[in-house]
Amino acid sequence: MINSIQNCKFQTTRKRRFQSHSTNEQIVVQLPLTSTFINQNCLVVMDSLPEVLIWEILNRVKKTIDRNSLALSCKRLHGLDKENRHFLRVGCGLDPADEALTSLCLRFPNLTRIEITYSGWMSKLGKQLDDRGLFILSNHCPCLTDLTLSYCTFITDVGLRHLTSCYKLSSLKLNFTPRITGCGIFSIAVGCKNLTVLHLIRCLNVSSVEWLEYLGKLGTLEDLSIRNCRAIGEGDLIKLGHSWRKLKRLQFEVDANYRYMKVYDRLAVDRWQKQWILCDDMLELSLVNCIISPGRGLACVLGKCKNLQKVHLDMCVGVRDCDIISLARESHNLRSISLRVPSDFSLPLLAHNTLRLTDESLKALADNCAHLESVRISFADGEFPSLSSFSLNGILVLVHKCPIQELALDHVYSFNDMGLEALCSASYLETLELVRCQEISDEGLQLVSQFPQLQNLRLSKCLGITDDGLKPLVDAYKLESLVVEDCPQISERGVHGAARSISFRQDLSWMY
Repeated sequence: MINSIQNCKFQTTRKRRFQSHSTNEQIVVQLPLTSTFINQNCLVVMDSLPEVLIWEILNRVKKTIDRNSLALSCKRLHGLDKENRHFLRVGCGLDPADEALTSLCLRFPNLTRIEITYSGWMSKLGKQLDDRGLFILSNHCPCLTDLTLSYCTFITDVGLRHLTSCYKLSSLKLNFTPRITGCGIFSIAVGCKNLTVLHLIRCLNVSSVEWLEYLGKLGTLEDLSIRNCRAIGEGDLIKLGHSWRKLKRLQFEVDANYRYMKVYDRLAVDRWQKQWILCDDMLELSLVNCIISPGRGLACVLGKCKNLQKVHLDMCVGVRDCDIISLARESHNLRSISLRVPSDFSLPLLAHNTLRLTDESLKALADNCAHLESVRISFADGEFPSLSSFSLNGILVLVHKCPIQELALDHVYSFNDMGLEALCSASYLETLELVRCQEISDEGLQLVSQFPQLQNLRLSKCLGITDDGLKPLVDAYKLESLVVEDCPQISERGVHGAARSISFRQDLSWMY
């Protein structure tokens, strides 16, 4: 019955127009003259359908605009949609904000997830939602568990305190809410005992870390993301204490432009050497622009994650071979690793720190991580790897020993035509990305047609490749998708017929 409903279509004989608050355009919605579905020779009357089937139909309609149109088709769908709607995304179209939000909350009493975003907001679009709006949410959304606030510049700590009455709130994500401080986060930590997910992105005034210490004692946090919050450094993470045992995902990114304006709290980091923190439940770890001190701080975390599946280290100064070796020996379930290596002089204050990662790191991953499927290696702009960097042999050892399905190389000058020739025996490789790999020529690229399982190929800013390199792929239909971006010697005509799905872009401003 459900499968037949999927193929049904409305019999529409009249139209209704609605005014869009965000674009000031008229939207035409097709409405059925009668509440019926037509599917070949069967006629199904909506009022006679069992309620379980109606719920199934509503759950399969994912787009909000389609859901709204469906709810307007008949009274029964409209009523059931009110009970079944659990997610709501609003923003610039709320005008006046408080009245509109109140109306939506009363219409959908069972909302569990709400996202409020004011990206692209201008004053002419009306007043933004403020603390009063969060008070409305706390009063009218008793089932609220997941709240995201993006670019809500009028919300303050007072508004966050209103949310403490949402005792079911388990996920809070704040993206550029500049008036929020550590006091507001602390009130959430105290009032919402079920908080398991906390994301803070560009919250520039969150300076107090008492909330970190409180969450550490509470021990409920599983997903923590702190990105570009200038007043929070690596040393502050020690305040999580025993909550490190419960963390499943940690994303910590330091604002690179602000790196030297903040005093590096070495005393706090030194305490890490005295505390052996276990991260048994950690599944995903992402560190960006961090300073890794030997034997301290985040370096201790890298060797303590037994169940780690995904790791991303981007411009982390101080990472050494011994850190990656410890990670590889402990994390046997590792499936994805991404390494973006900083240049020797990318951070002036640390110019005495030479590049520490070599082929020894890659060999340790190859010997210990039998489930590794995705590898991404990148060098920072302007970096020309020296002999102490990853070599072609190190990369190939990793590819041949592990079931690598996705390989992405960015600015890796050691990878050349010989590397592509060696990949012809990579029986698991399905996706290959080559960005700024200037040692690759047409001769090497032509070997791609011999890769046994390759389905997706992306070429970006590669100077040595021309249309001739893609000729073996033309009309062969071997590739599912081909993406060519900013390669000066490849034309749009040259990629025609090289894959079932093709994306081509030519912007050569990066060369000048």
